[in-house]
This record gives sequence, C-alpha cells and structure tokens, in this order.
Amino acid sequence: MRYWAAARAAAGVETETVVGATLAEVEAAVVRRRPGDRRFADVLGICSVLVGEVPVGGRDHADVVLEPGSLVEFLPPFAGG
Repeated sequence: MRYWAAARAAAGVETETVVGATLAEVEAAVVRRRPGDRRFADVLGICSVLVGEVPVGGRDHADVVLEPGSLVEFLPPFAGG
C-alpha cells in the first residue's frame, strides 16, 4: 500500500505491506490496524485507488483481485491546477 498526501498524513506512514486476495480485504486490514481512527477510514473512502498503476474507478473493491506483490495506491482529491 502506498498513501499520498492527506491519506499519508491520516495513515501516519507512506507505505505498508498488507496481505489479502482483494482490494476490499486489504482496505479492511489497514483500517483494522487503526482501531477507532475514523479519520483514516473516511480519507480512504474519498480516495482514488490505483492497483498496479491502473485506476480502480467505480468497480466494487470486493471484485478487484490482487496478485501477490501488487502495489495499491490511495490518492485523495487534490486541489490546485
């Protein structure tokens, strides 16, 4: 997992390793690592997600299968131009 901008600030780390078969599983795992931290879960909820540099878009995260070693990136909305 790699976090960008506000997602990195909310996570408290730039990267972390998580094991899971789907995007939904790894998201749940990182949220469980921060019990009671609603801000982190809220930030993840508004992020765009890339898996191996490919945007997930509107796909259900439970349907996004991860291969071992996949890089998942969370990009919060950015302001500016």
